[in-house]
Amino acid sequence: MSSTEKIALMSHLMRRAGFGAPRAEIEKLAELDYESVVESMLVPRDDSEVDLATLYRYHPASERTQNIGASQLNWLYRMVTTTNPLREKMTLFWHHVFATGDSKVECSYQMLEQIELFRNGGMGSYRDLLLDLAKDPAMLYWLDQNENHKRAPNENFGREILELFSMGTSNYTEKDVFECSRAFTGWSMGVKIHHLLWGPHLWPFEFHPEDHDTGQKSFLGNIGQFNGEEIIDIIVEQPACHRFIMRHLYNFFVADEPQVPAWPIEPPRDPKAIEAMCEVFVSSGYDMTSVLRYLFNAEFFKNSQYQKVRNPAEVIVGTLLMTGDMLGPDPRWGELGKETGYMGQALLDPPSVEGWHTGKEWINSGALINRVNFMADRVSDLDLPGVKDLVNRIASSNGKTMTPEHLVNGCLDMVGPMAVEEDTRKELVSLAETGGSMDLSTEAGYQDFSNRVTEVFGMIAGTREYQFG
Repeated sequence: MSSTEKIALMSHLMRRAGFGAPRAEIEKLAELDYESVVESMLVPRDDSEVDLATLYRYHPASERTQNIGASQLNWLYRMVTTTNPLREKMTLFWHHVFATGDSKVECSYQMLEQIELFRNGGMGSYRDLLLDLAKDPAMLYWLDQNENHKRAPNENFGREILELFSMGTSNYTEKDVFECSRAFTGWSMGVKIHHLLWGPHLWPFEFHPEDHDTGQKSFLGNIGQFNGEEIIDIIVEQPACHRFIMRHLYNFFVADEPQVPAWPIEPPRDPKAIEAMCEVFVSSGYDMTSVLRYLFNAEFFKNSQYQKVRNPAEVIVGTLLMTGDMLGPDPRWGELGKETGYMGQALLDPPSVEGWHTGKEWINSGALINRVNFMADRVSDLDLPGVKDLVNRIASSNGKTMTPEHLVNGCLDMVGPMAVEEDTRKELVSLAETGGSMDLSTEAGYQDFSNRVTEVFGMIAGTREYQFG
């Protein structure tokens, strides 16, 4: 494998297993063994370098508030500054699968508590995570589980834990939904202290044994006096559960799949990959780290470069990391927290329990303009340290003179390496040709070169290819 191929593969890994990385970091990682880099990402690192104290000094409301914008910036800041990008990426993954919205919960610091649940348990046992989710007050309130009583079962949570959190439609009956709901009666939450008295407080989970249905239940072919935990044990044993969760992983980390409602009739893009992931999932005792280790080392992952439309969080965080903008506390964070929402992904507030539609549905006229403008504004800013570094790297690769073709090749290499269609390349070269070849030996010539580089970067940000990651 050539050095360019190694850099391209490492860049791919950093985009998918994290949110991207500066070019200098990618080149250093490309010198290491690929499998060892994967392993290092799977092992949690000390997150003490994430300077939350300074963030709270700049933006006090982001620590614990009912203001969703401040809570969104809290999480986005963690994505940018974390020393555990894969853990943060898995947190985003579970937020999509176990979608819970502030629009109903109306307590954004309770939502951040759920995000912390995903952050701490998202790379461990899926079974344990599902059990923790069934005790999470934000989820309980979101799906009316606090209204699920022994003498009046509410089927909302019972239905969604089967349909959207584990198995998908067509793999259970309405009887299973009802029996599942019966098993979770009594799983509720206590009263929290009102925030106007002693500040923000979280709801506590409470089990009310007097409200729990202890009767016999028939669920997915099993009969017994099941409680909620025993129901989860039955669910995670189902092959339909294994396929459903692995397909979610494939869609998130590998390549775009059809939208979730179509899965009962649309086969997976790569059935063999899904089956192999299922085998690892089951043999490991439903351990997500084991599955991720297999996935990132698999050839189907390595060969999936630029087969996924980047979600808004990936666009924003990846752009900031590449350009070196806002990598620490900054007064501008107050507005930045809202940016994902402008692009169609309001963190902590997905549109429904189904989460967000992914792939090409991230791209509509309004969202696309916001995506392109956000990226173009930064990749064309010579004052940003990451952009300066990219420009200097391109300059050092071709001596004292440079043709427009070499400039375009250098730009595509620095932001990828990335291949584009021939018509796109011609447009990029045409833009770079203004003024002809460039003489980098003079100050004026170097400035002209730098300006043309940033102009090409800005145009690349608007290409179809760049929107994929």
